Amino acid sequence: MAAAAAAVPVNLRLGDLVWGKLGRYPPWPGKIVNPPKDLKKPRGKKCFFVKFFGTEDHLPVLEELEPKLHQPRTRESAWIKVEQLKPYHAHKEEMIKINKGKRFQQAVDAVEEFLKKGKGKDQASHNSTEEKNRRNSSEERGKQSVGEEKHKANLSEGKPKKRVSSVSSERGSKSPLKRTYEQSPRKRGRPPKDEKDLTIPESSTVKRMMTGTMAGFKWPPSPVKDGDPHFHHFLLSQTEKPAVCYQAITKKLKETGSTSIQAADSTAINGSITPTDKKIGFLGLGLMGSGIVSNLLKMGHTVTVWNRTAEKCDLFIQEGARLGRTPAEVVSTCDITFACVSDPKAAKDLVLGPSGVLQGIRPGKCYVDMSTVDADTVTELAQVIVSRGGRFLEAPVSGNQQLSNDGMLVILAAGDRGLYEDCSSCFQAMGKTSFFLGEVGNAAKMMLIVNMVQGSFMATIAEGLTLAQVTGQSQQTLLDILNQGQLASIFLDQKCQNILQGNFKPDFYLKYIQKDLRLAIALGDSVNHPTPMAAAANEVYKRAKALDQSDNDMSAVYRAYIH
Repeated sequence: MAAAAAAVPVNLRLGDLVWGKLGRYPPWPGKIVNPPKDLKKPRGKKCFFVKFFGTEDHLPVLEELEPKLHQPRTRESAWIKVEQLKPYHAHKEEMIKINKGKRFQQAVDAVEEFLKKGKGKDQASHNSTEEKNRRNSSEERGKQSVGEEKHKANLSEGKPKKRVSSVSSERGSKSPLKRTYEQSPRKRGRPPKDEKDLTIPESSTVKRMMTGTMAGFKWPPSPVKDGDPHFHHFLLSQTEKPAVCYQAITKKLKETGSTSIQAADSTAINGSITPTDKKIGFLGLGLMGSGIVSNLLKMGHTVTVWNRTAEKCDLFIQEGARLGRTPAEVVSTCDITFACVSDPKAAKDLVLGPSGVLQGIRPGKCYVDMSTVDADTVTELAQVIVSRGGRFLEAPVSGNQQLSNDGMLVILAAGDRGLYEDCSSCFQAMGKTSFFLGEVGNAAKMMLIVNMVQGSFMATIAEGLTLAQVTGQSQQTLLDILNQGQLASIFLDQKCQNILQGNFKPDFYLKYIQKDLRLAIALGDSVNHPTPMAAAANEVYKRAKALDQSDNDMSAVYRAYIH
């Protein structure tokens, strides 16, 4: 209980800038304000009424962030529990690192503009105070001159002179600001009861925040070793201190020419990616591919698309994409062609089948396979592409449909290093960071390990929720407890909410996570390494597939435990 209590923000008050947690979504920047008179405060835990930045021009933002937000709210404000609030400046860099959406950046920009105005008010107030001090000093000097004349006159008249104490002279030279400060006996902290409804001046809030916890903040050393070539680009983005605002980051990137994908992602948020002049092709418009292509188009890339089901291309044609009739045609007319399909068989058929990628490959053509497959499959594809004079890069992505739509994928790349560099603007558009992992096959192995961990964790979540149910415990309470502990994450909350609401609309197909578990187990077998947890999880997913859950979200593995 002590640890939980320590996490609760202290000394927050009216006018403070904060990060407010909206349900299961990432924190959003806001300001503690007075609530409307007709909006009652929720009963129970202590709350503050927060007005969120960046929502004025986007009224649906709160609804999008949390459609079932239970706290009473307006279109742009809501009651937020005190434990879900964090001081703005103390957590600013942390939040900017993990939140990359465009509307989030608009909100941060609104805060920066607010702070600039606050500083302007401070400066005006400071100038006004200085002017008053100068006038007071002049008056004091005038009084002193008059006093000296009187003193001389008194001496000439033979009157005894009075000793002027040093203390009284100091008091005489004090500025009005200093006198006011010393006359106020109230300590800093919670305002008195009669001030609760007063709006605290914005300038004092800015001053207090800037001289608070951020003043002593130090950046930890990078955990990545300089000599590891696999993490070259990741290292570039992690060893630099993030700039104060995104505009500064963008300027720095332009000056240095860095191709670090994570650092450069800030330019994507501002819509200032410089798209490559190369023609881009994309094969496969499934849950992941659709979001990727949409972001490539939004950032100004020239894209030609193909999909096995041609109707899926229509929406992207309307957005400005070109239509390719076959994979071979797309590859032959484009400089770099990306592909994202479901499994090893689909990846091979796409390259080696009739009118496939291989038929369009000629010297200089580039092929990037973003599918999650095994290392043997991707190595075979690389060999046949290179044998025709093409260039090959594997780049499977970690994420789900929502992250794909938001341009927040994590890209694991391996193979042709030069091609990785050439894909820089594309990776900036579709992801928040990328890792270059060396030779072909490494990215496939790492991707399978990542999905093995994720799939096993999902099976454990489902197991815990069902055990809670059969033992008479509240599943919602279990989720609340988990969300307050070390396992708290967007993934945990989102998947538990799916289960509690019975909503298994696919964000990551169950059949694909089962495929990845199977491939990860085979990877372990190839090096004689045990994977008992993954093997157990795999059996549960197989059971869920037998219950016709293949085309539902991975969270539908829950149904394997209740049948």
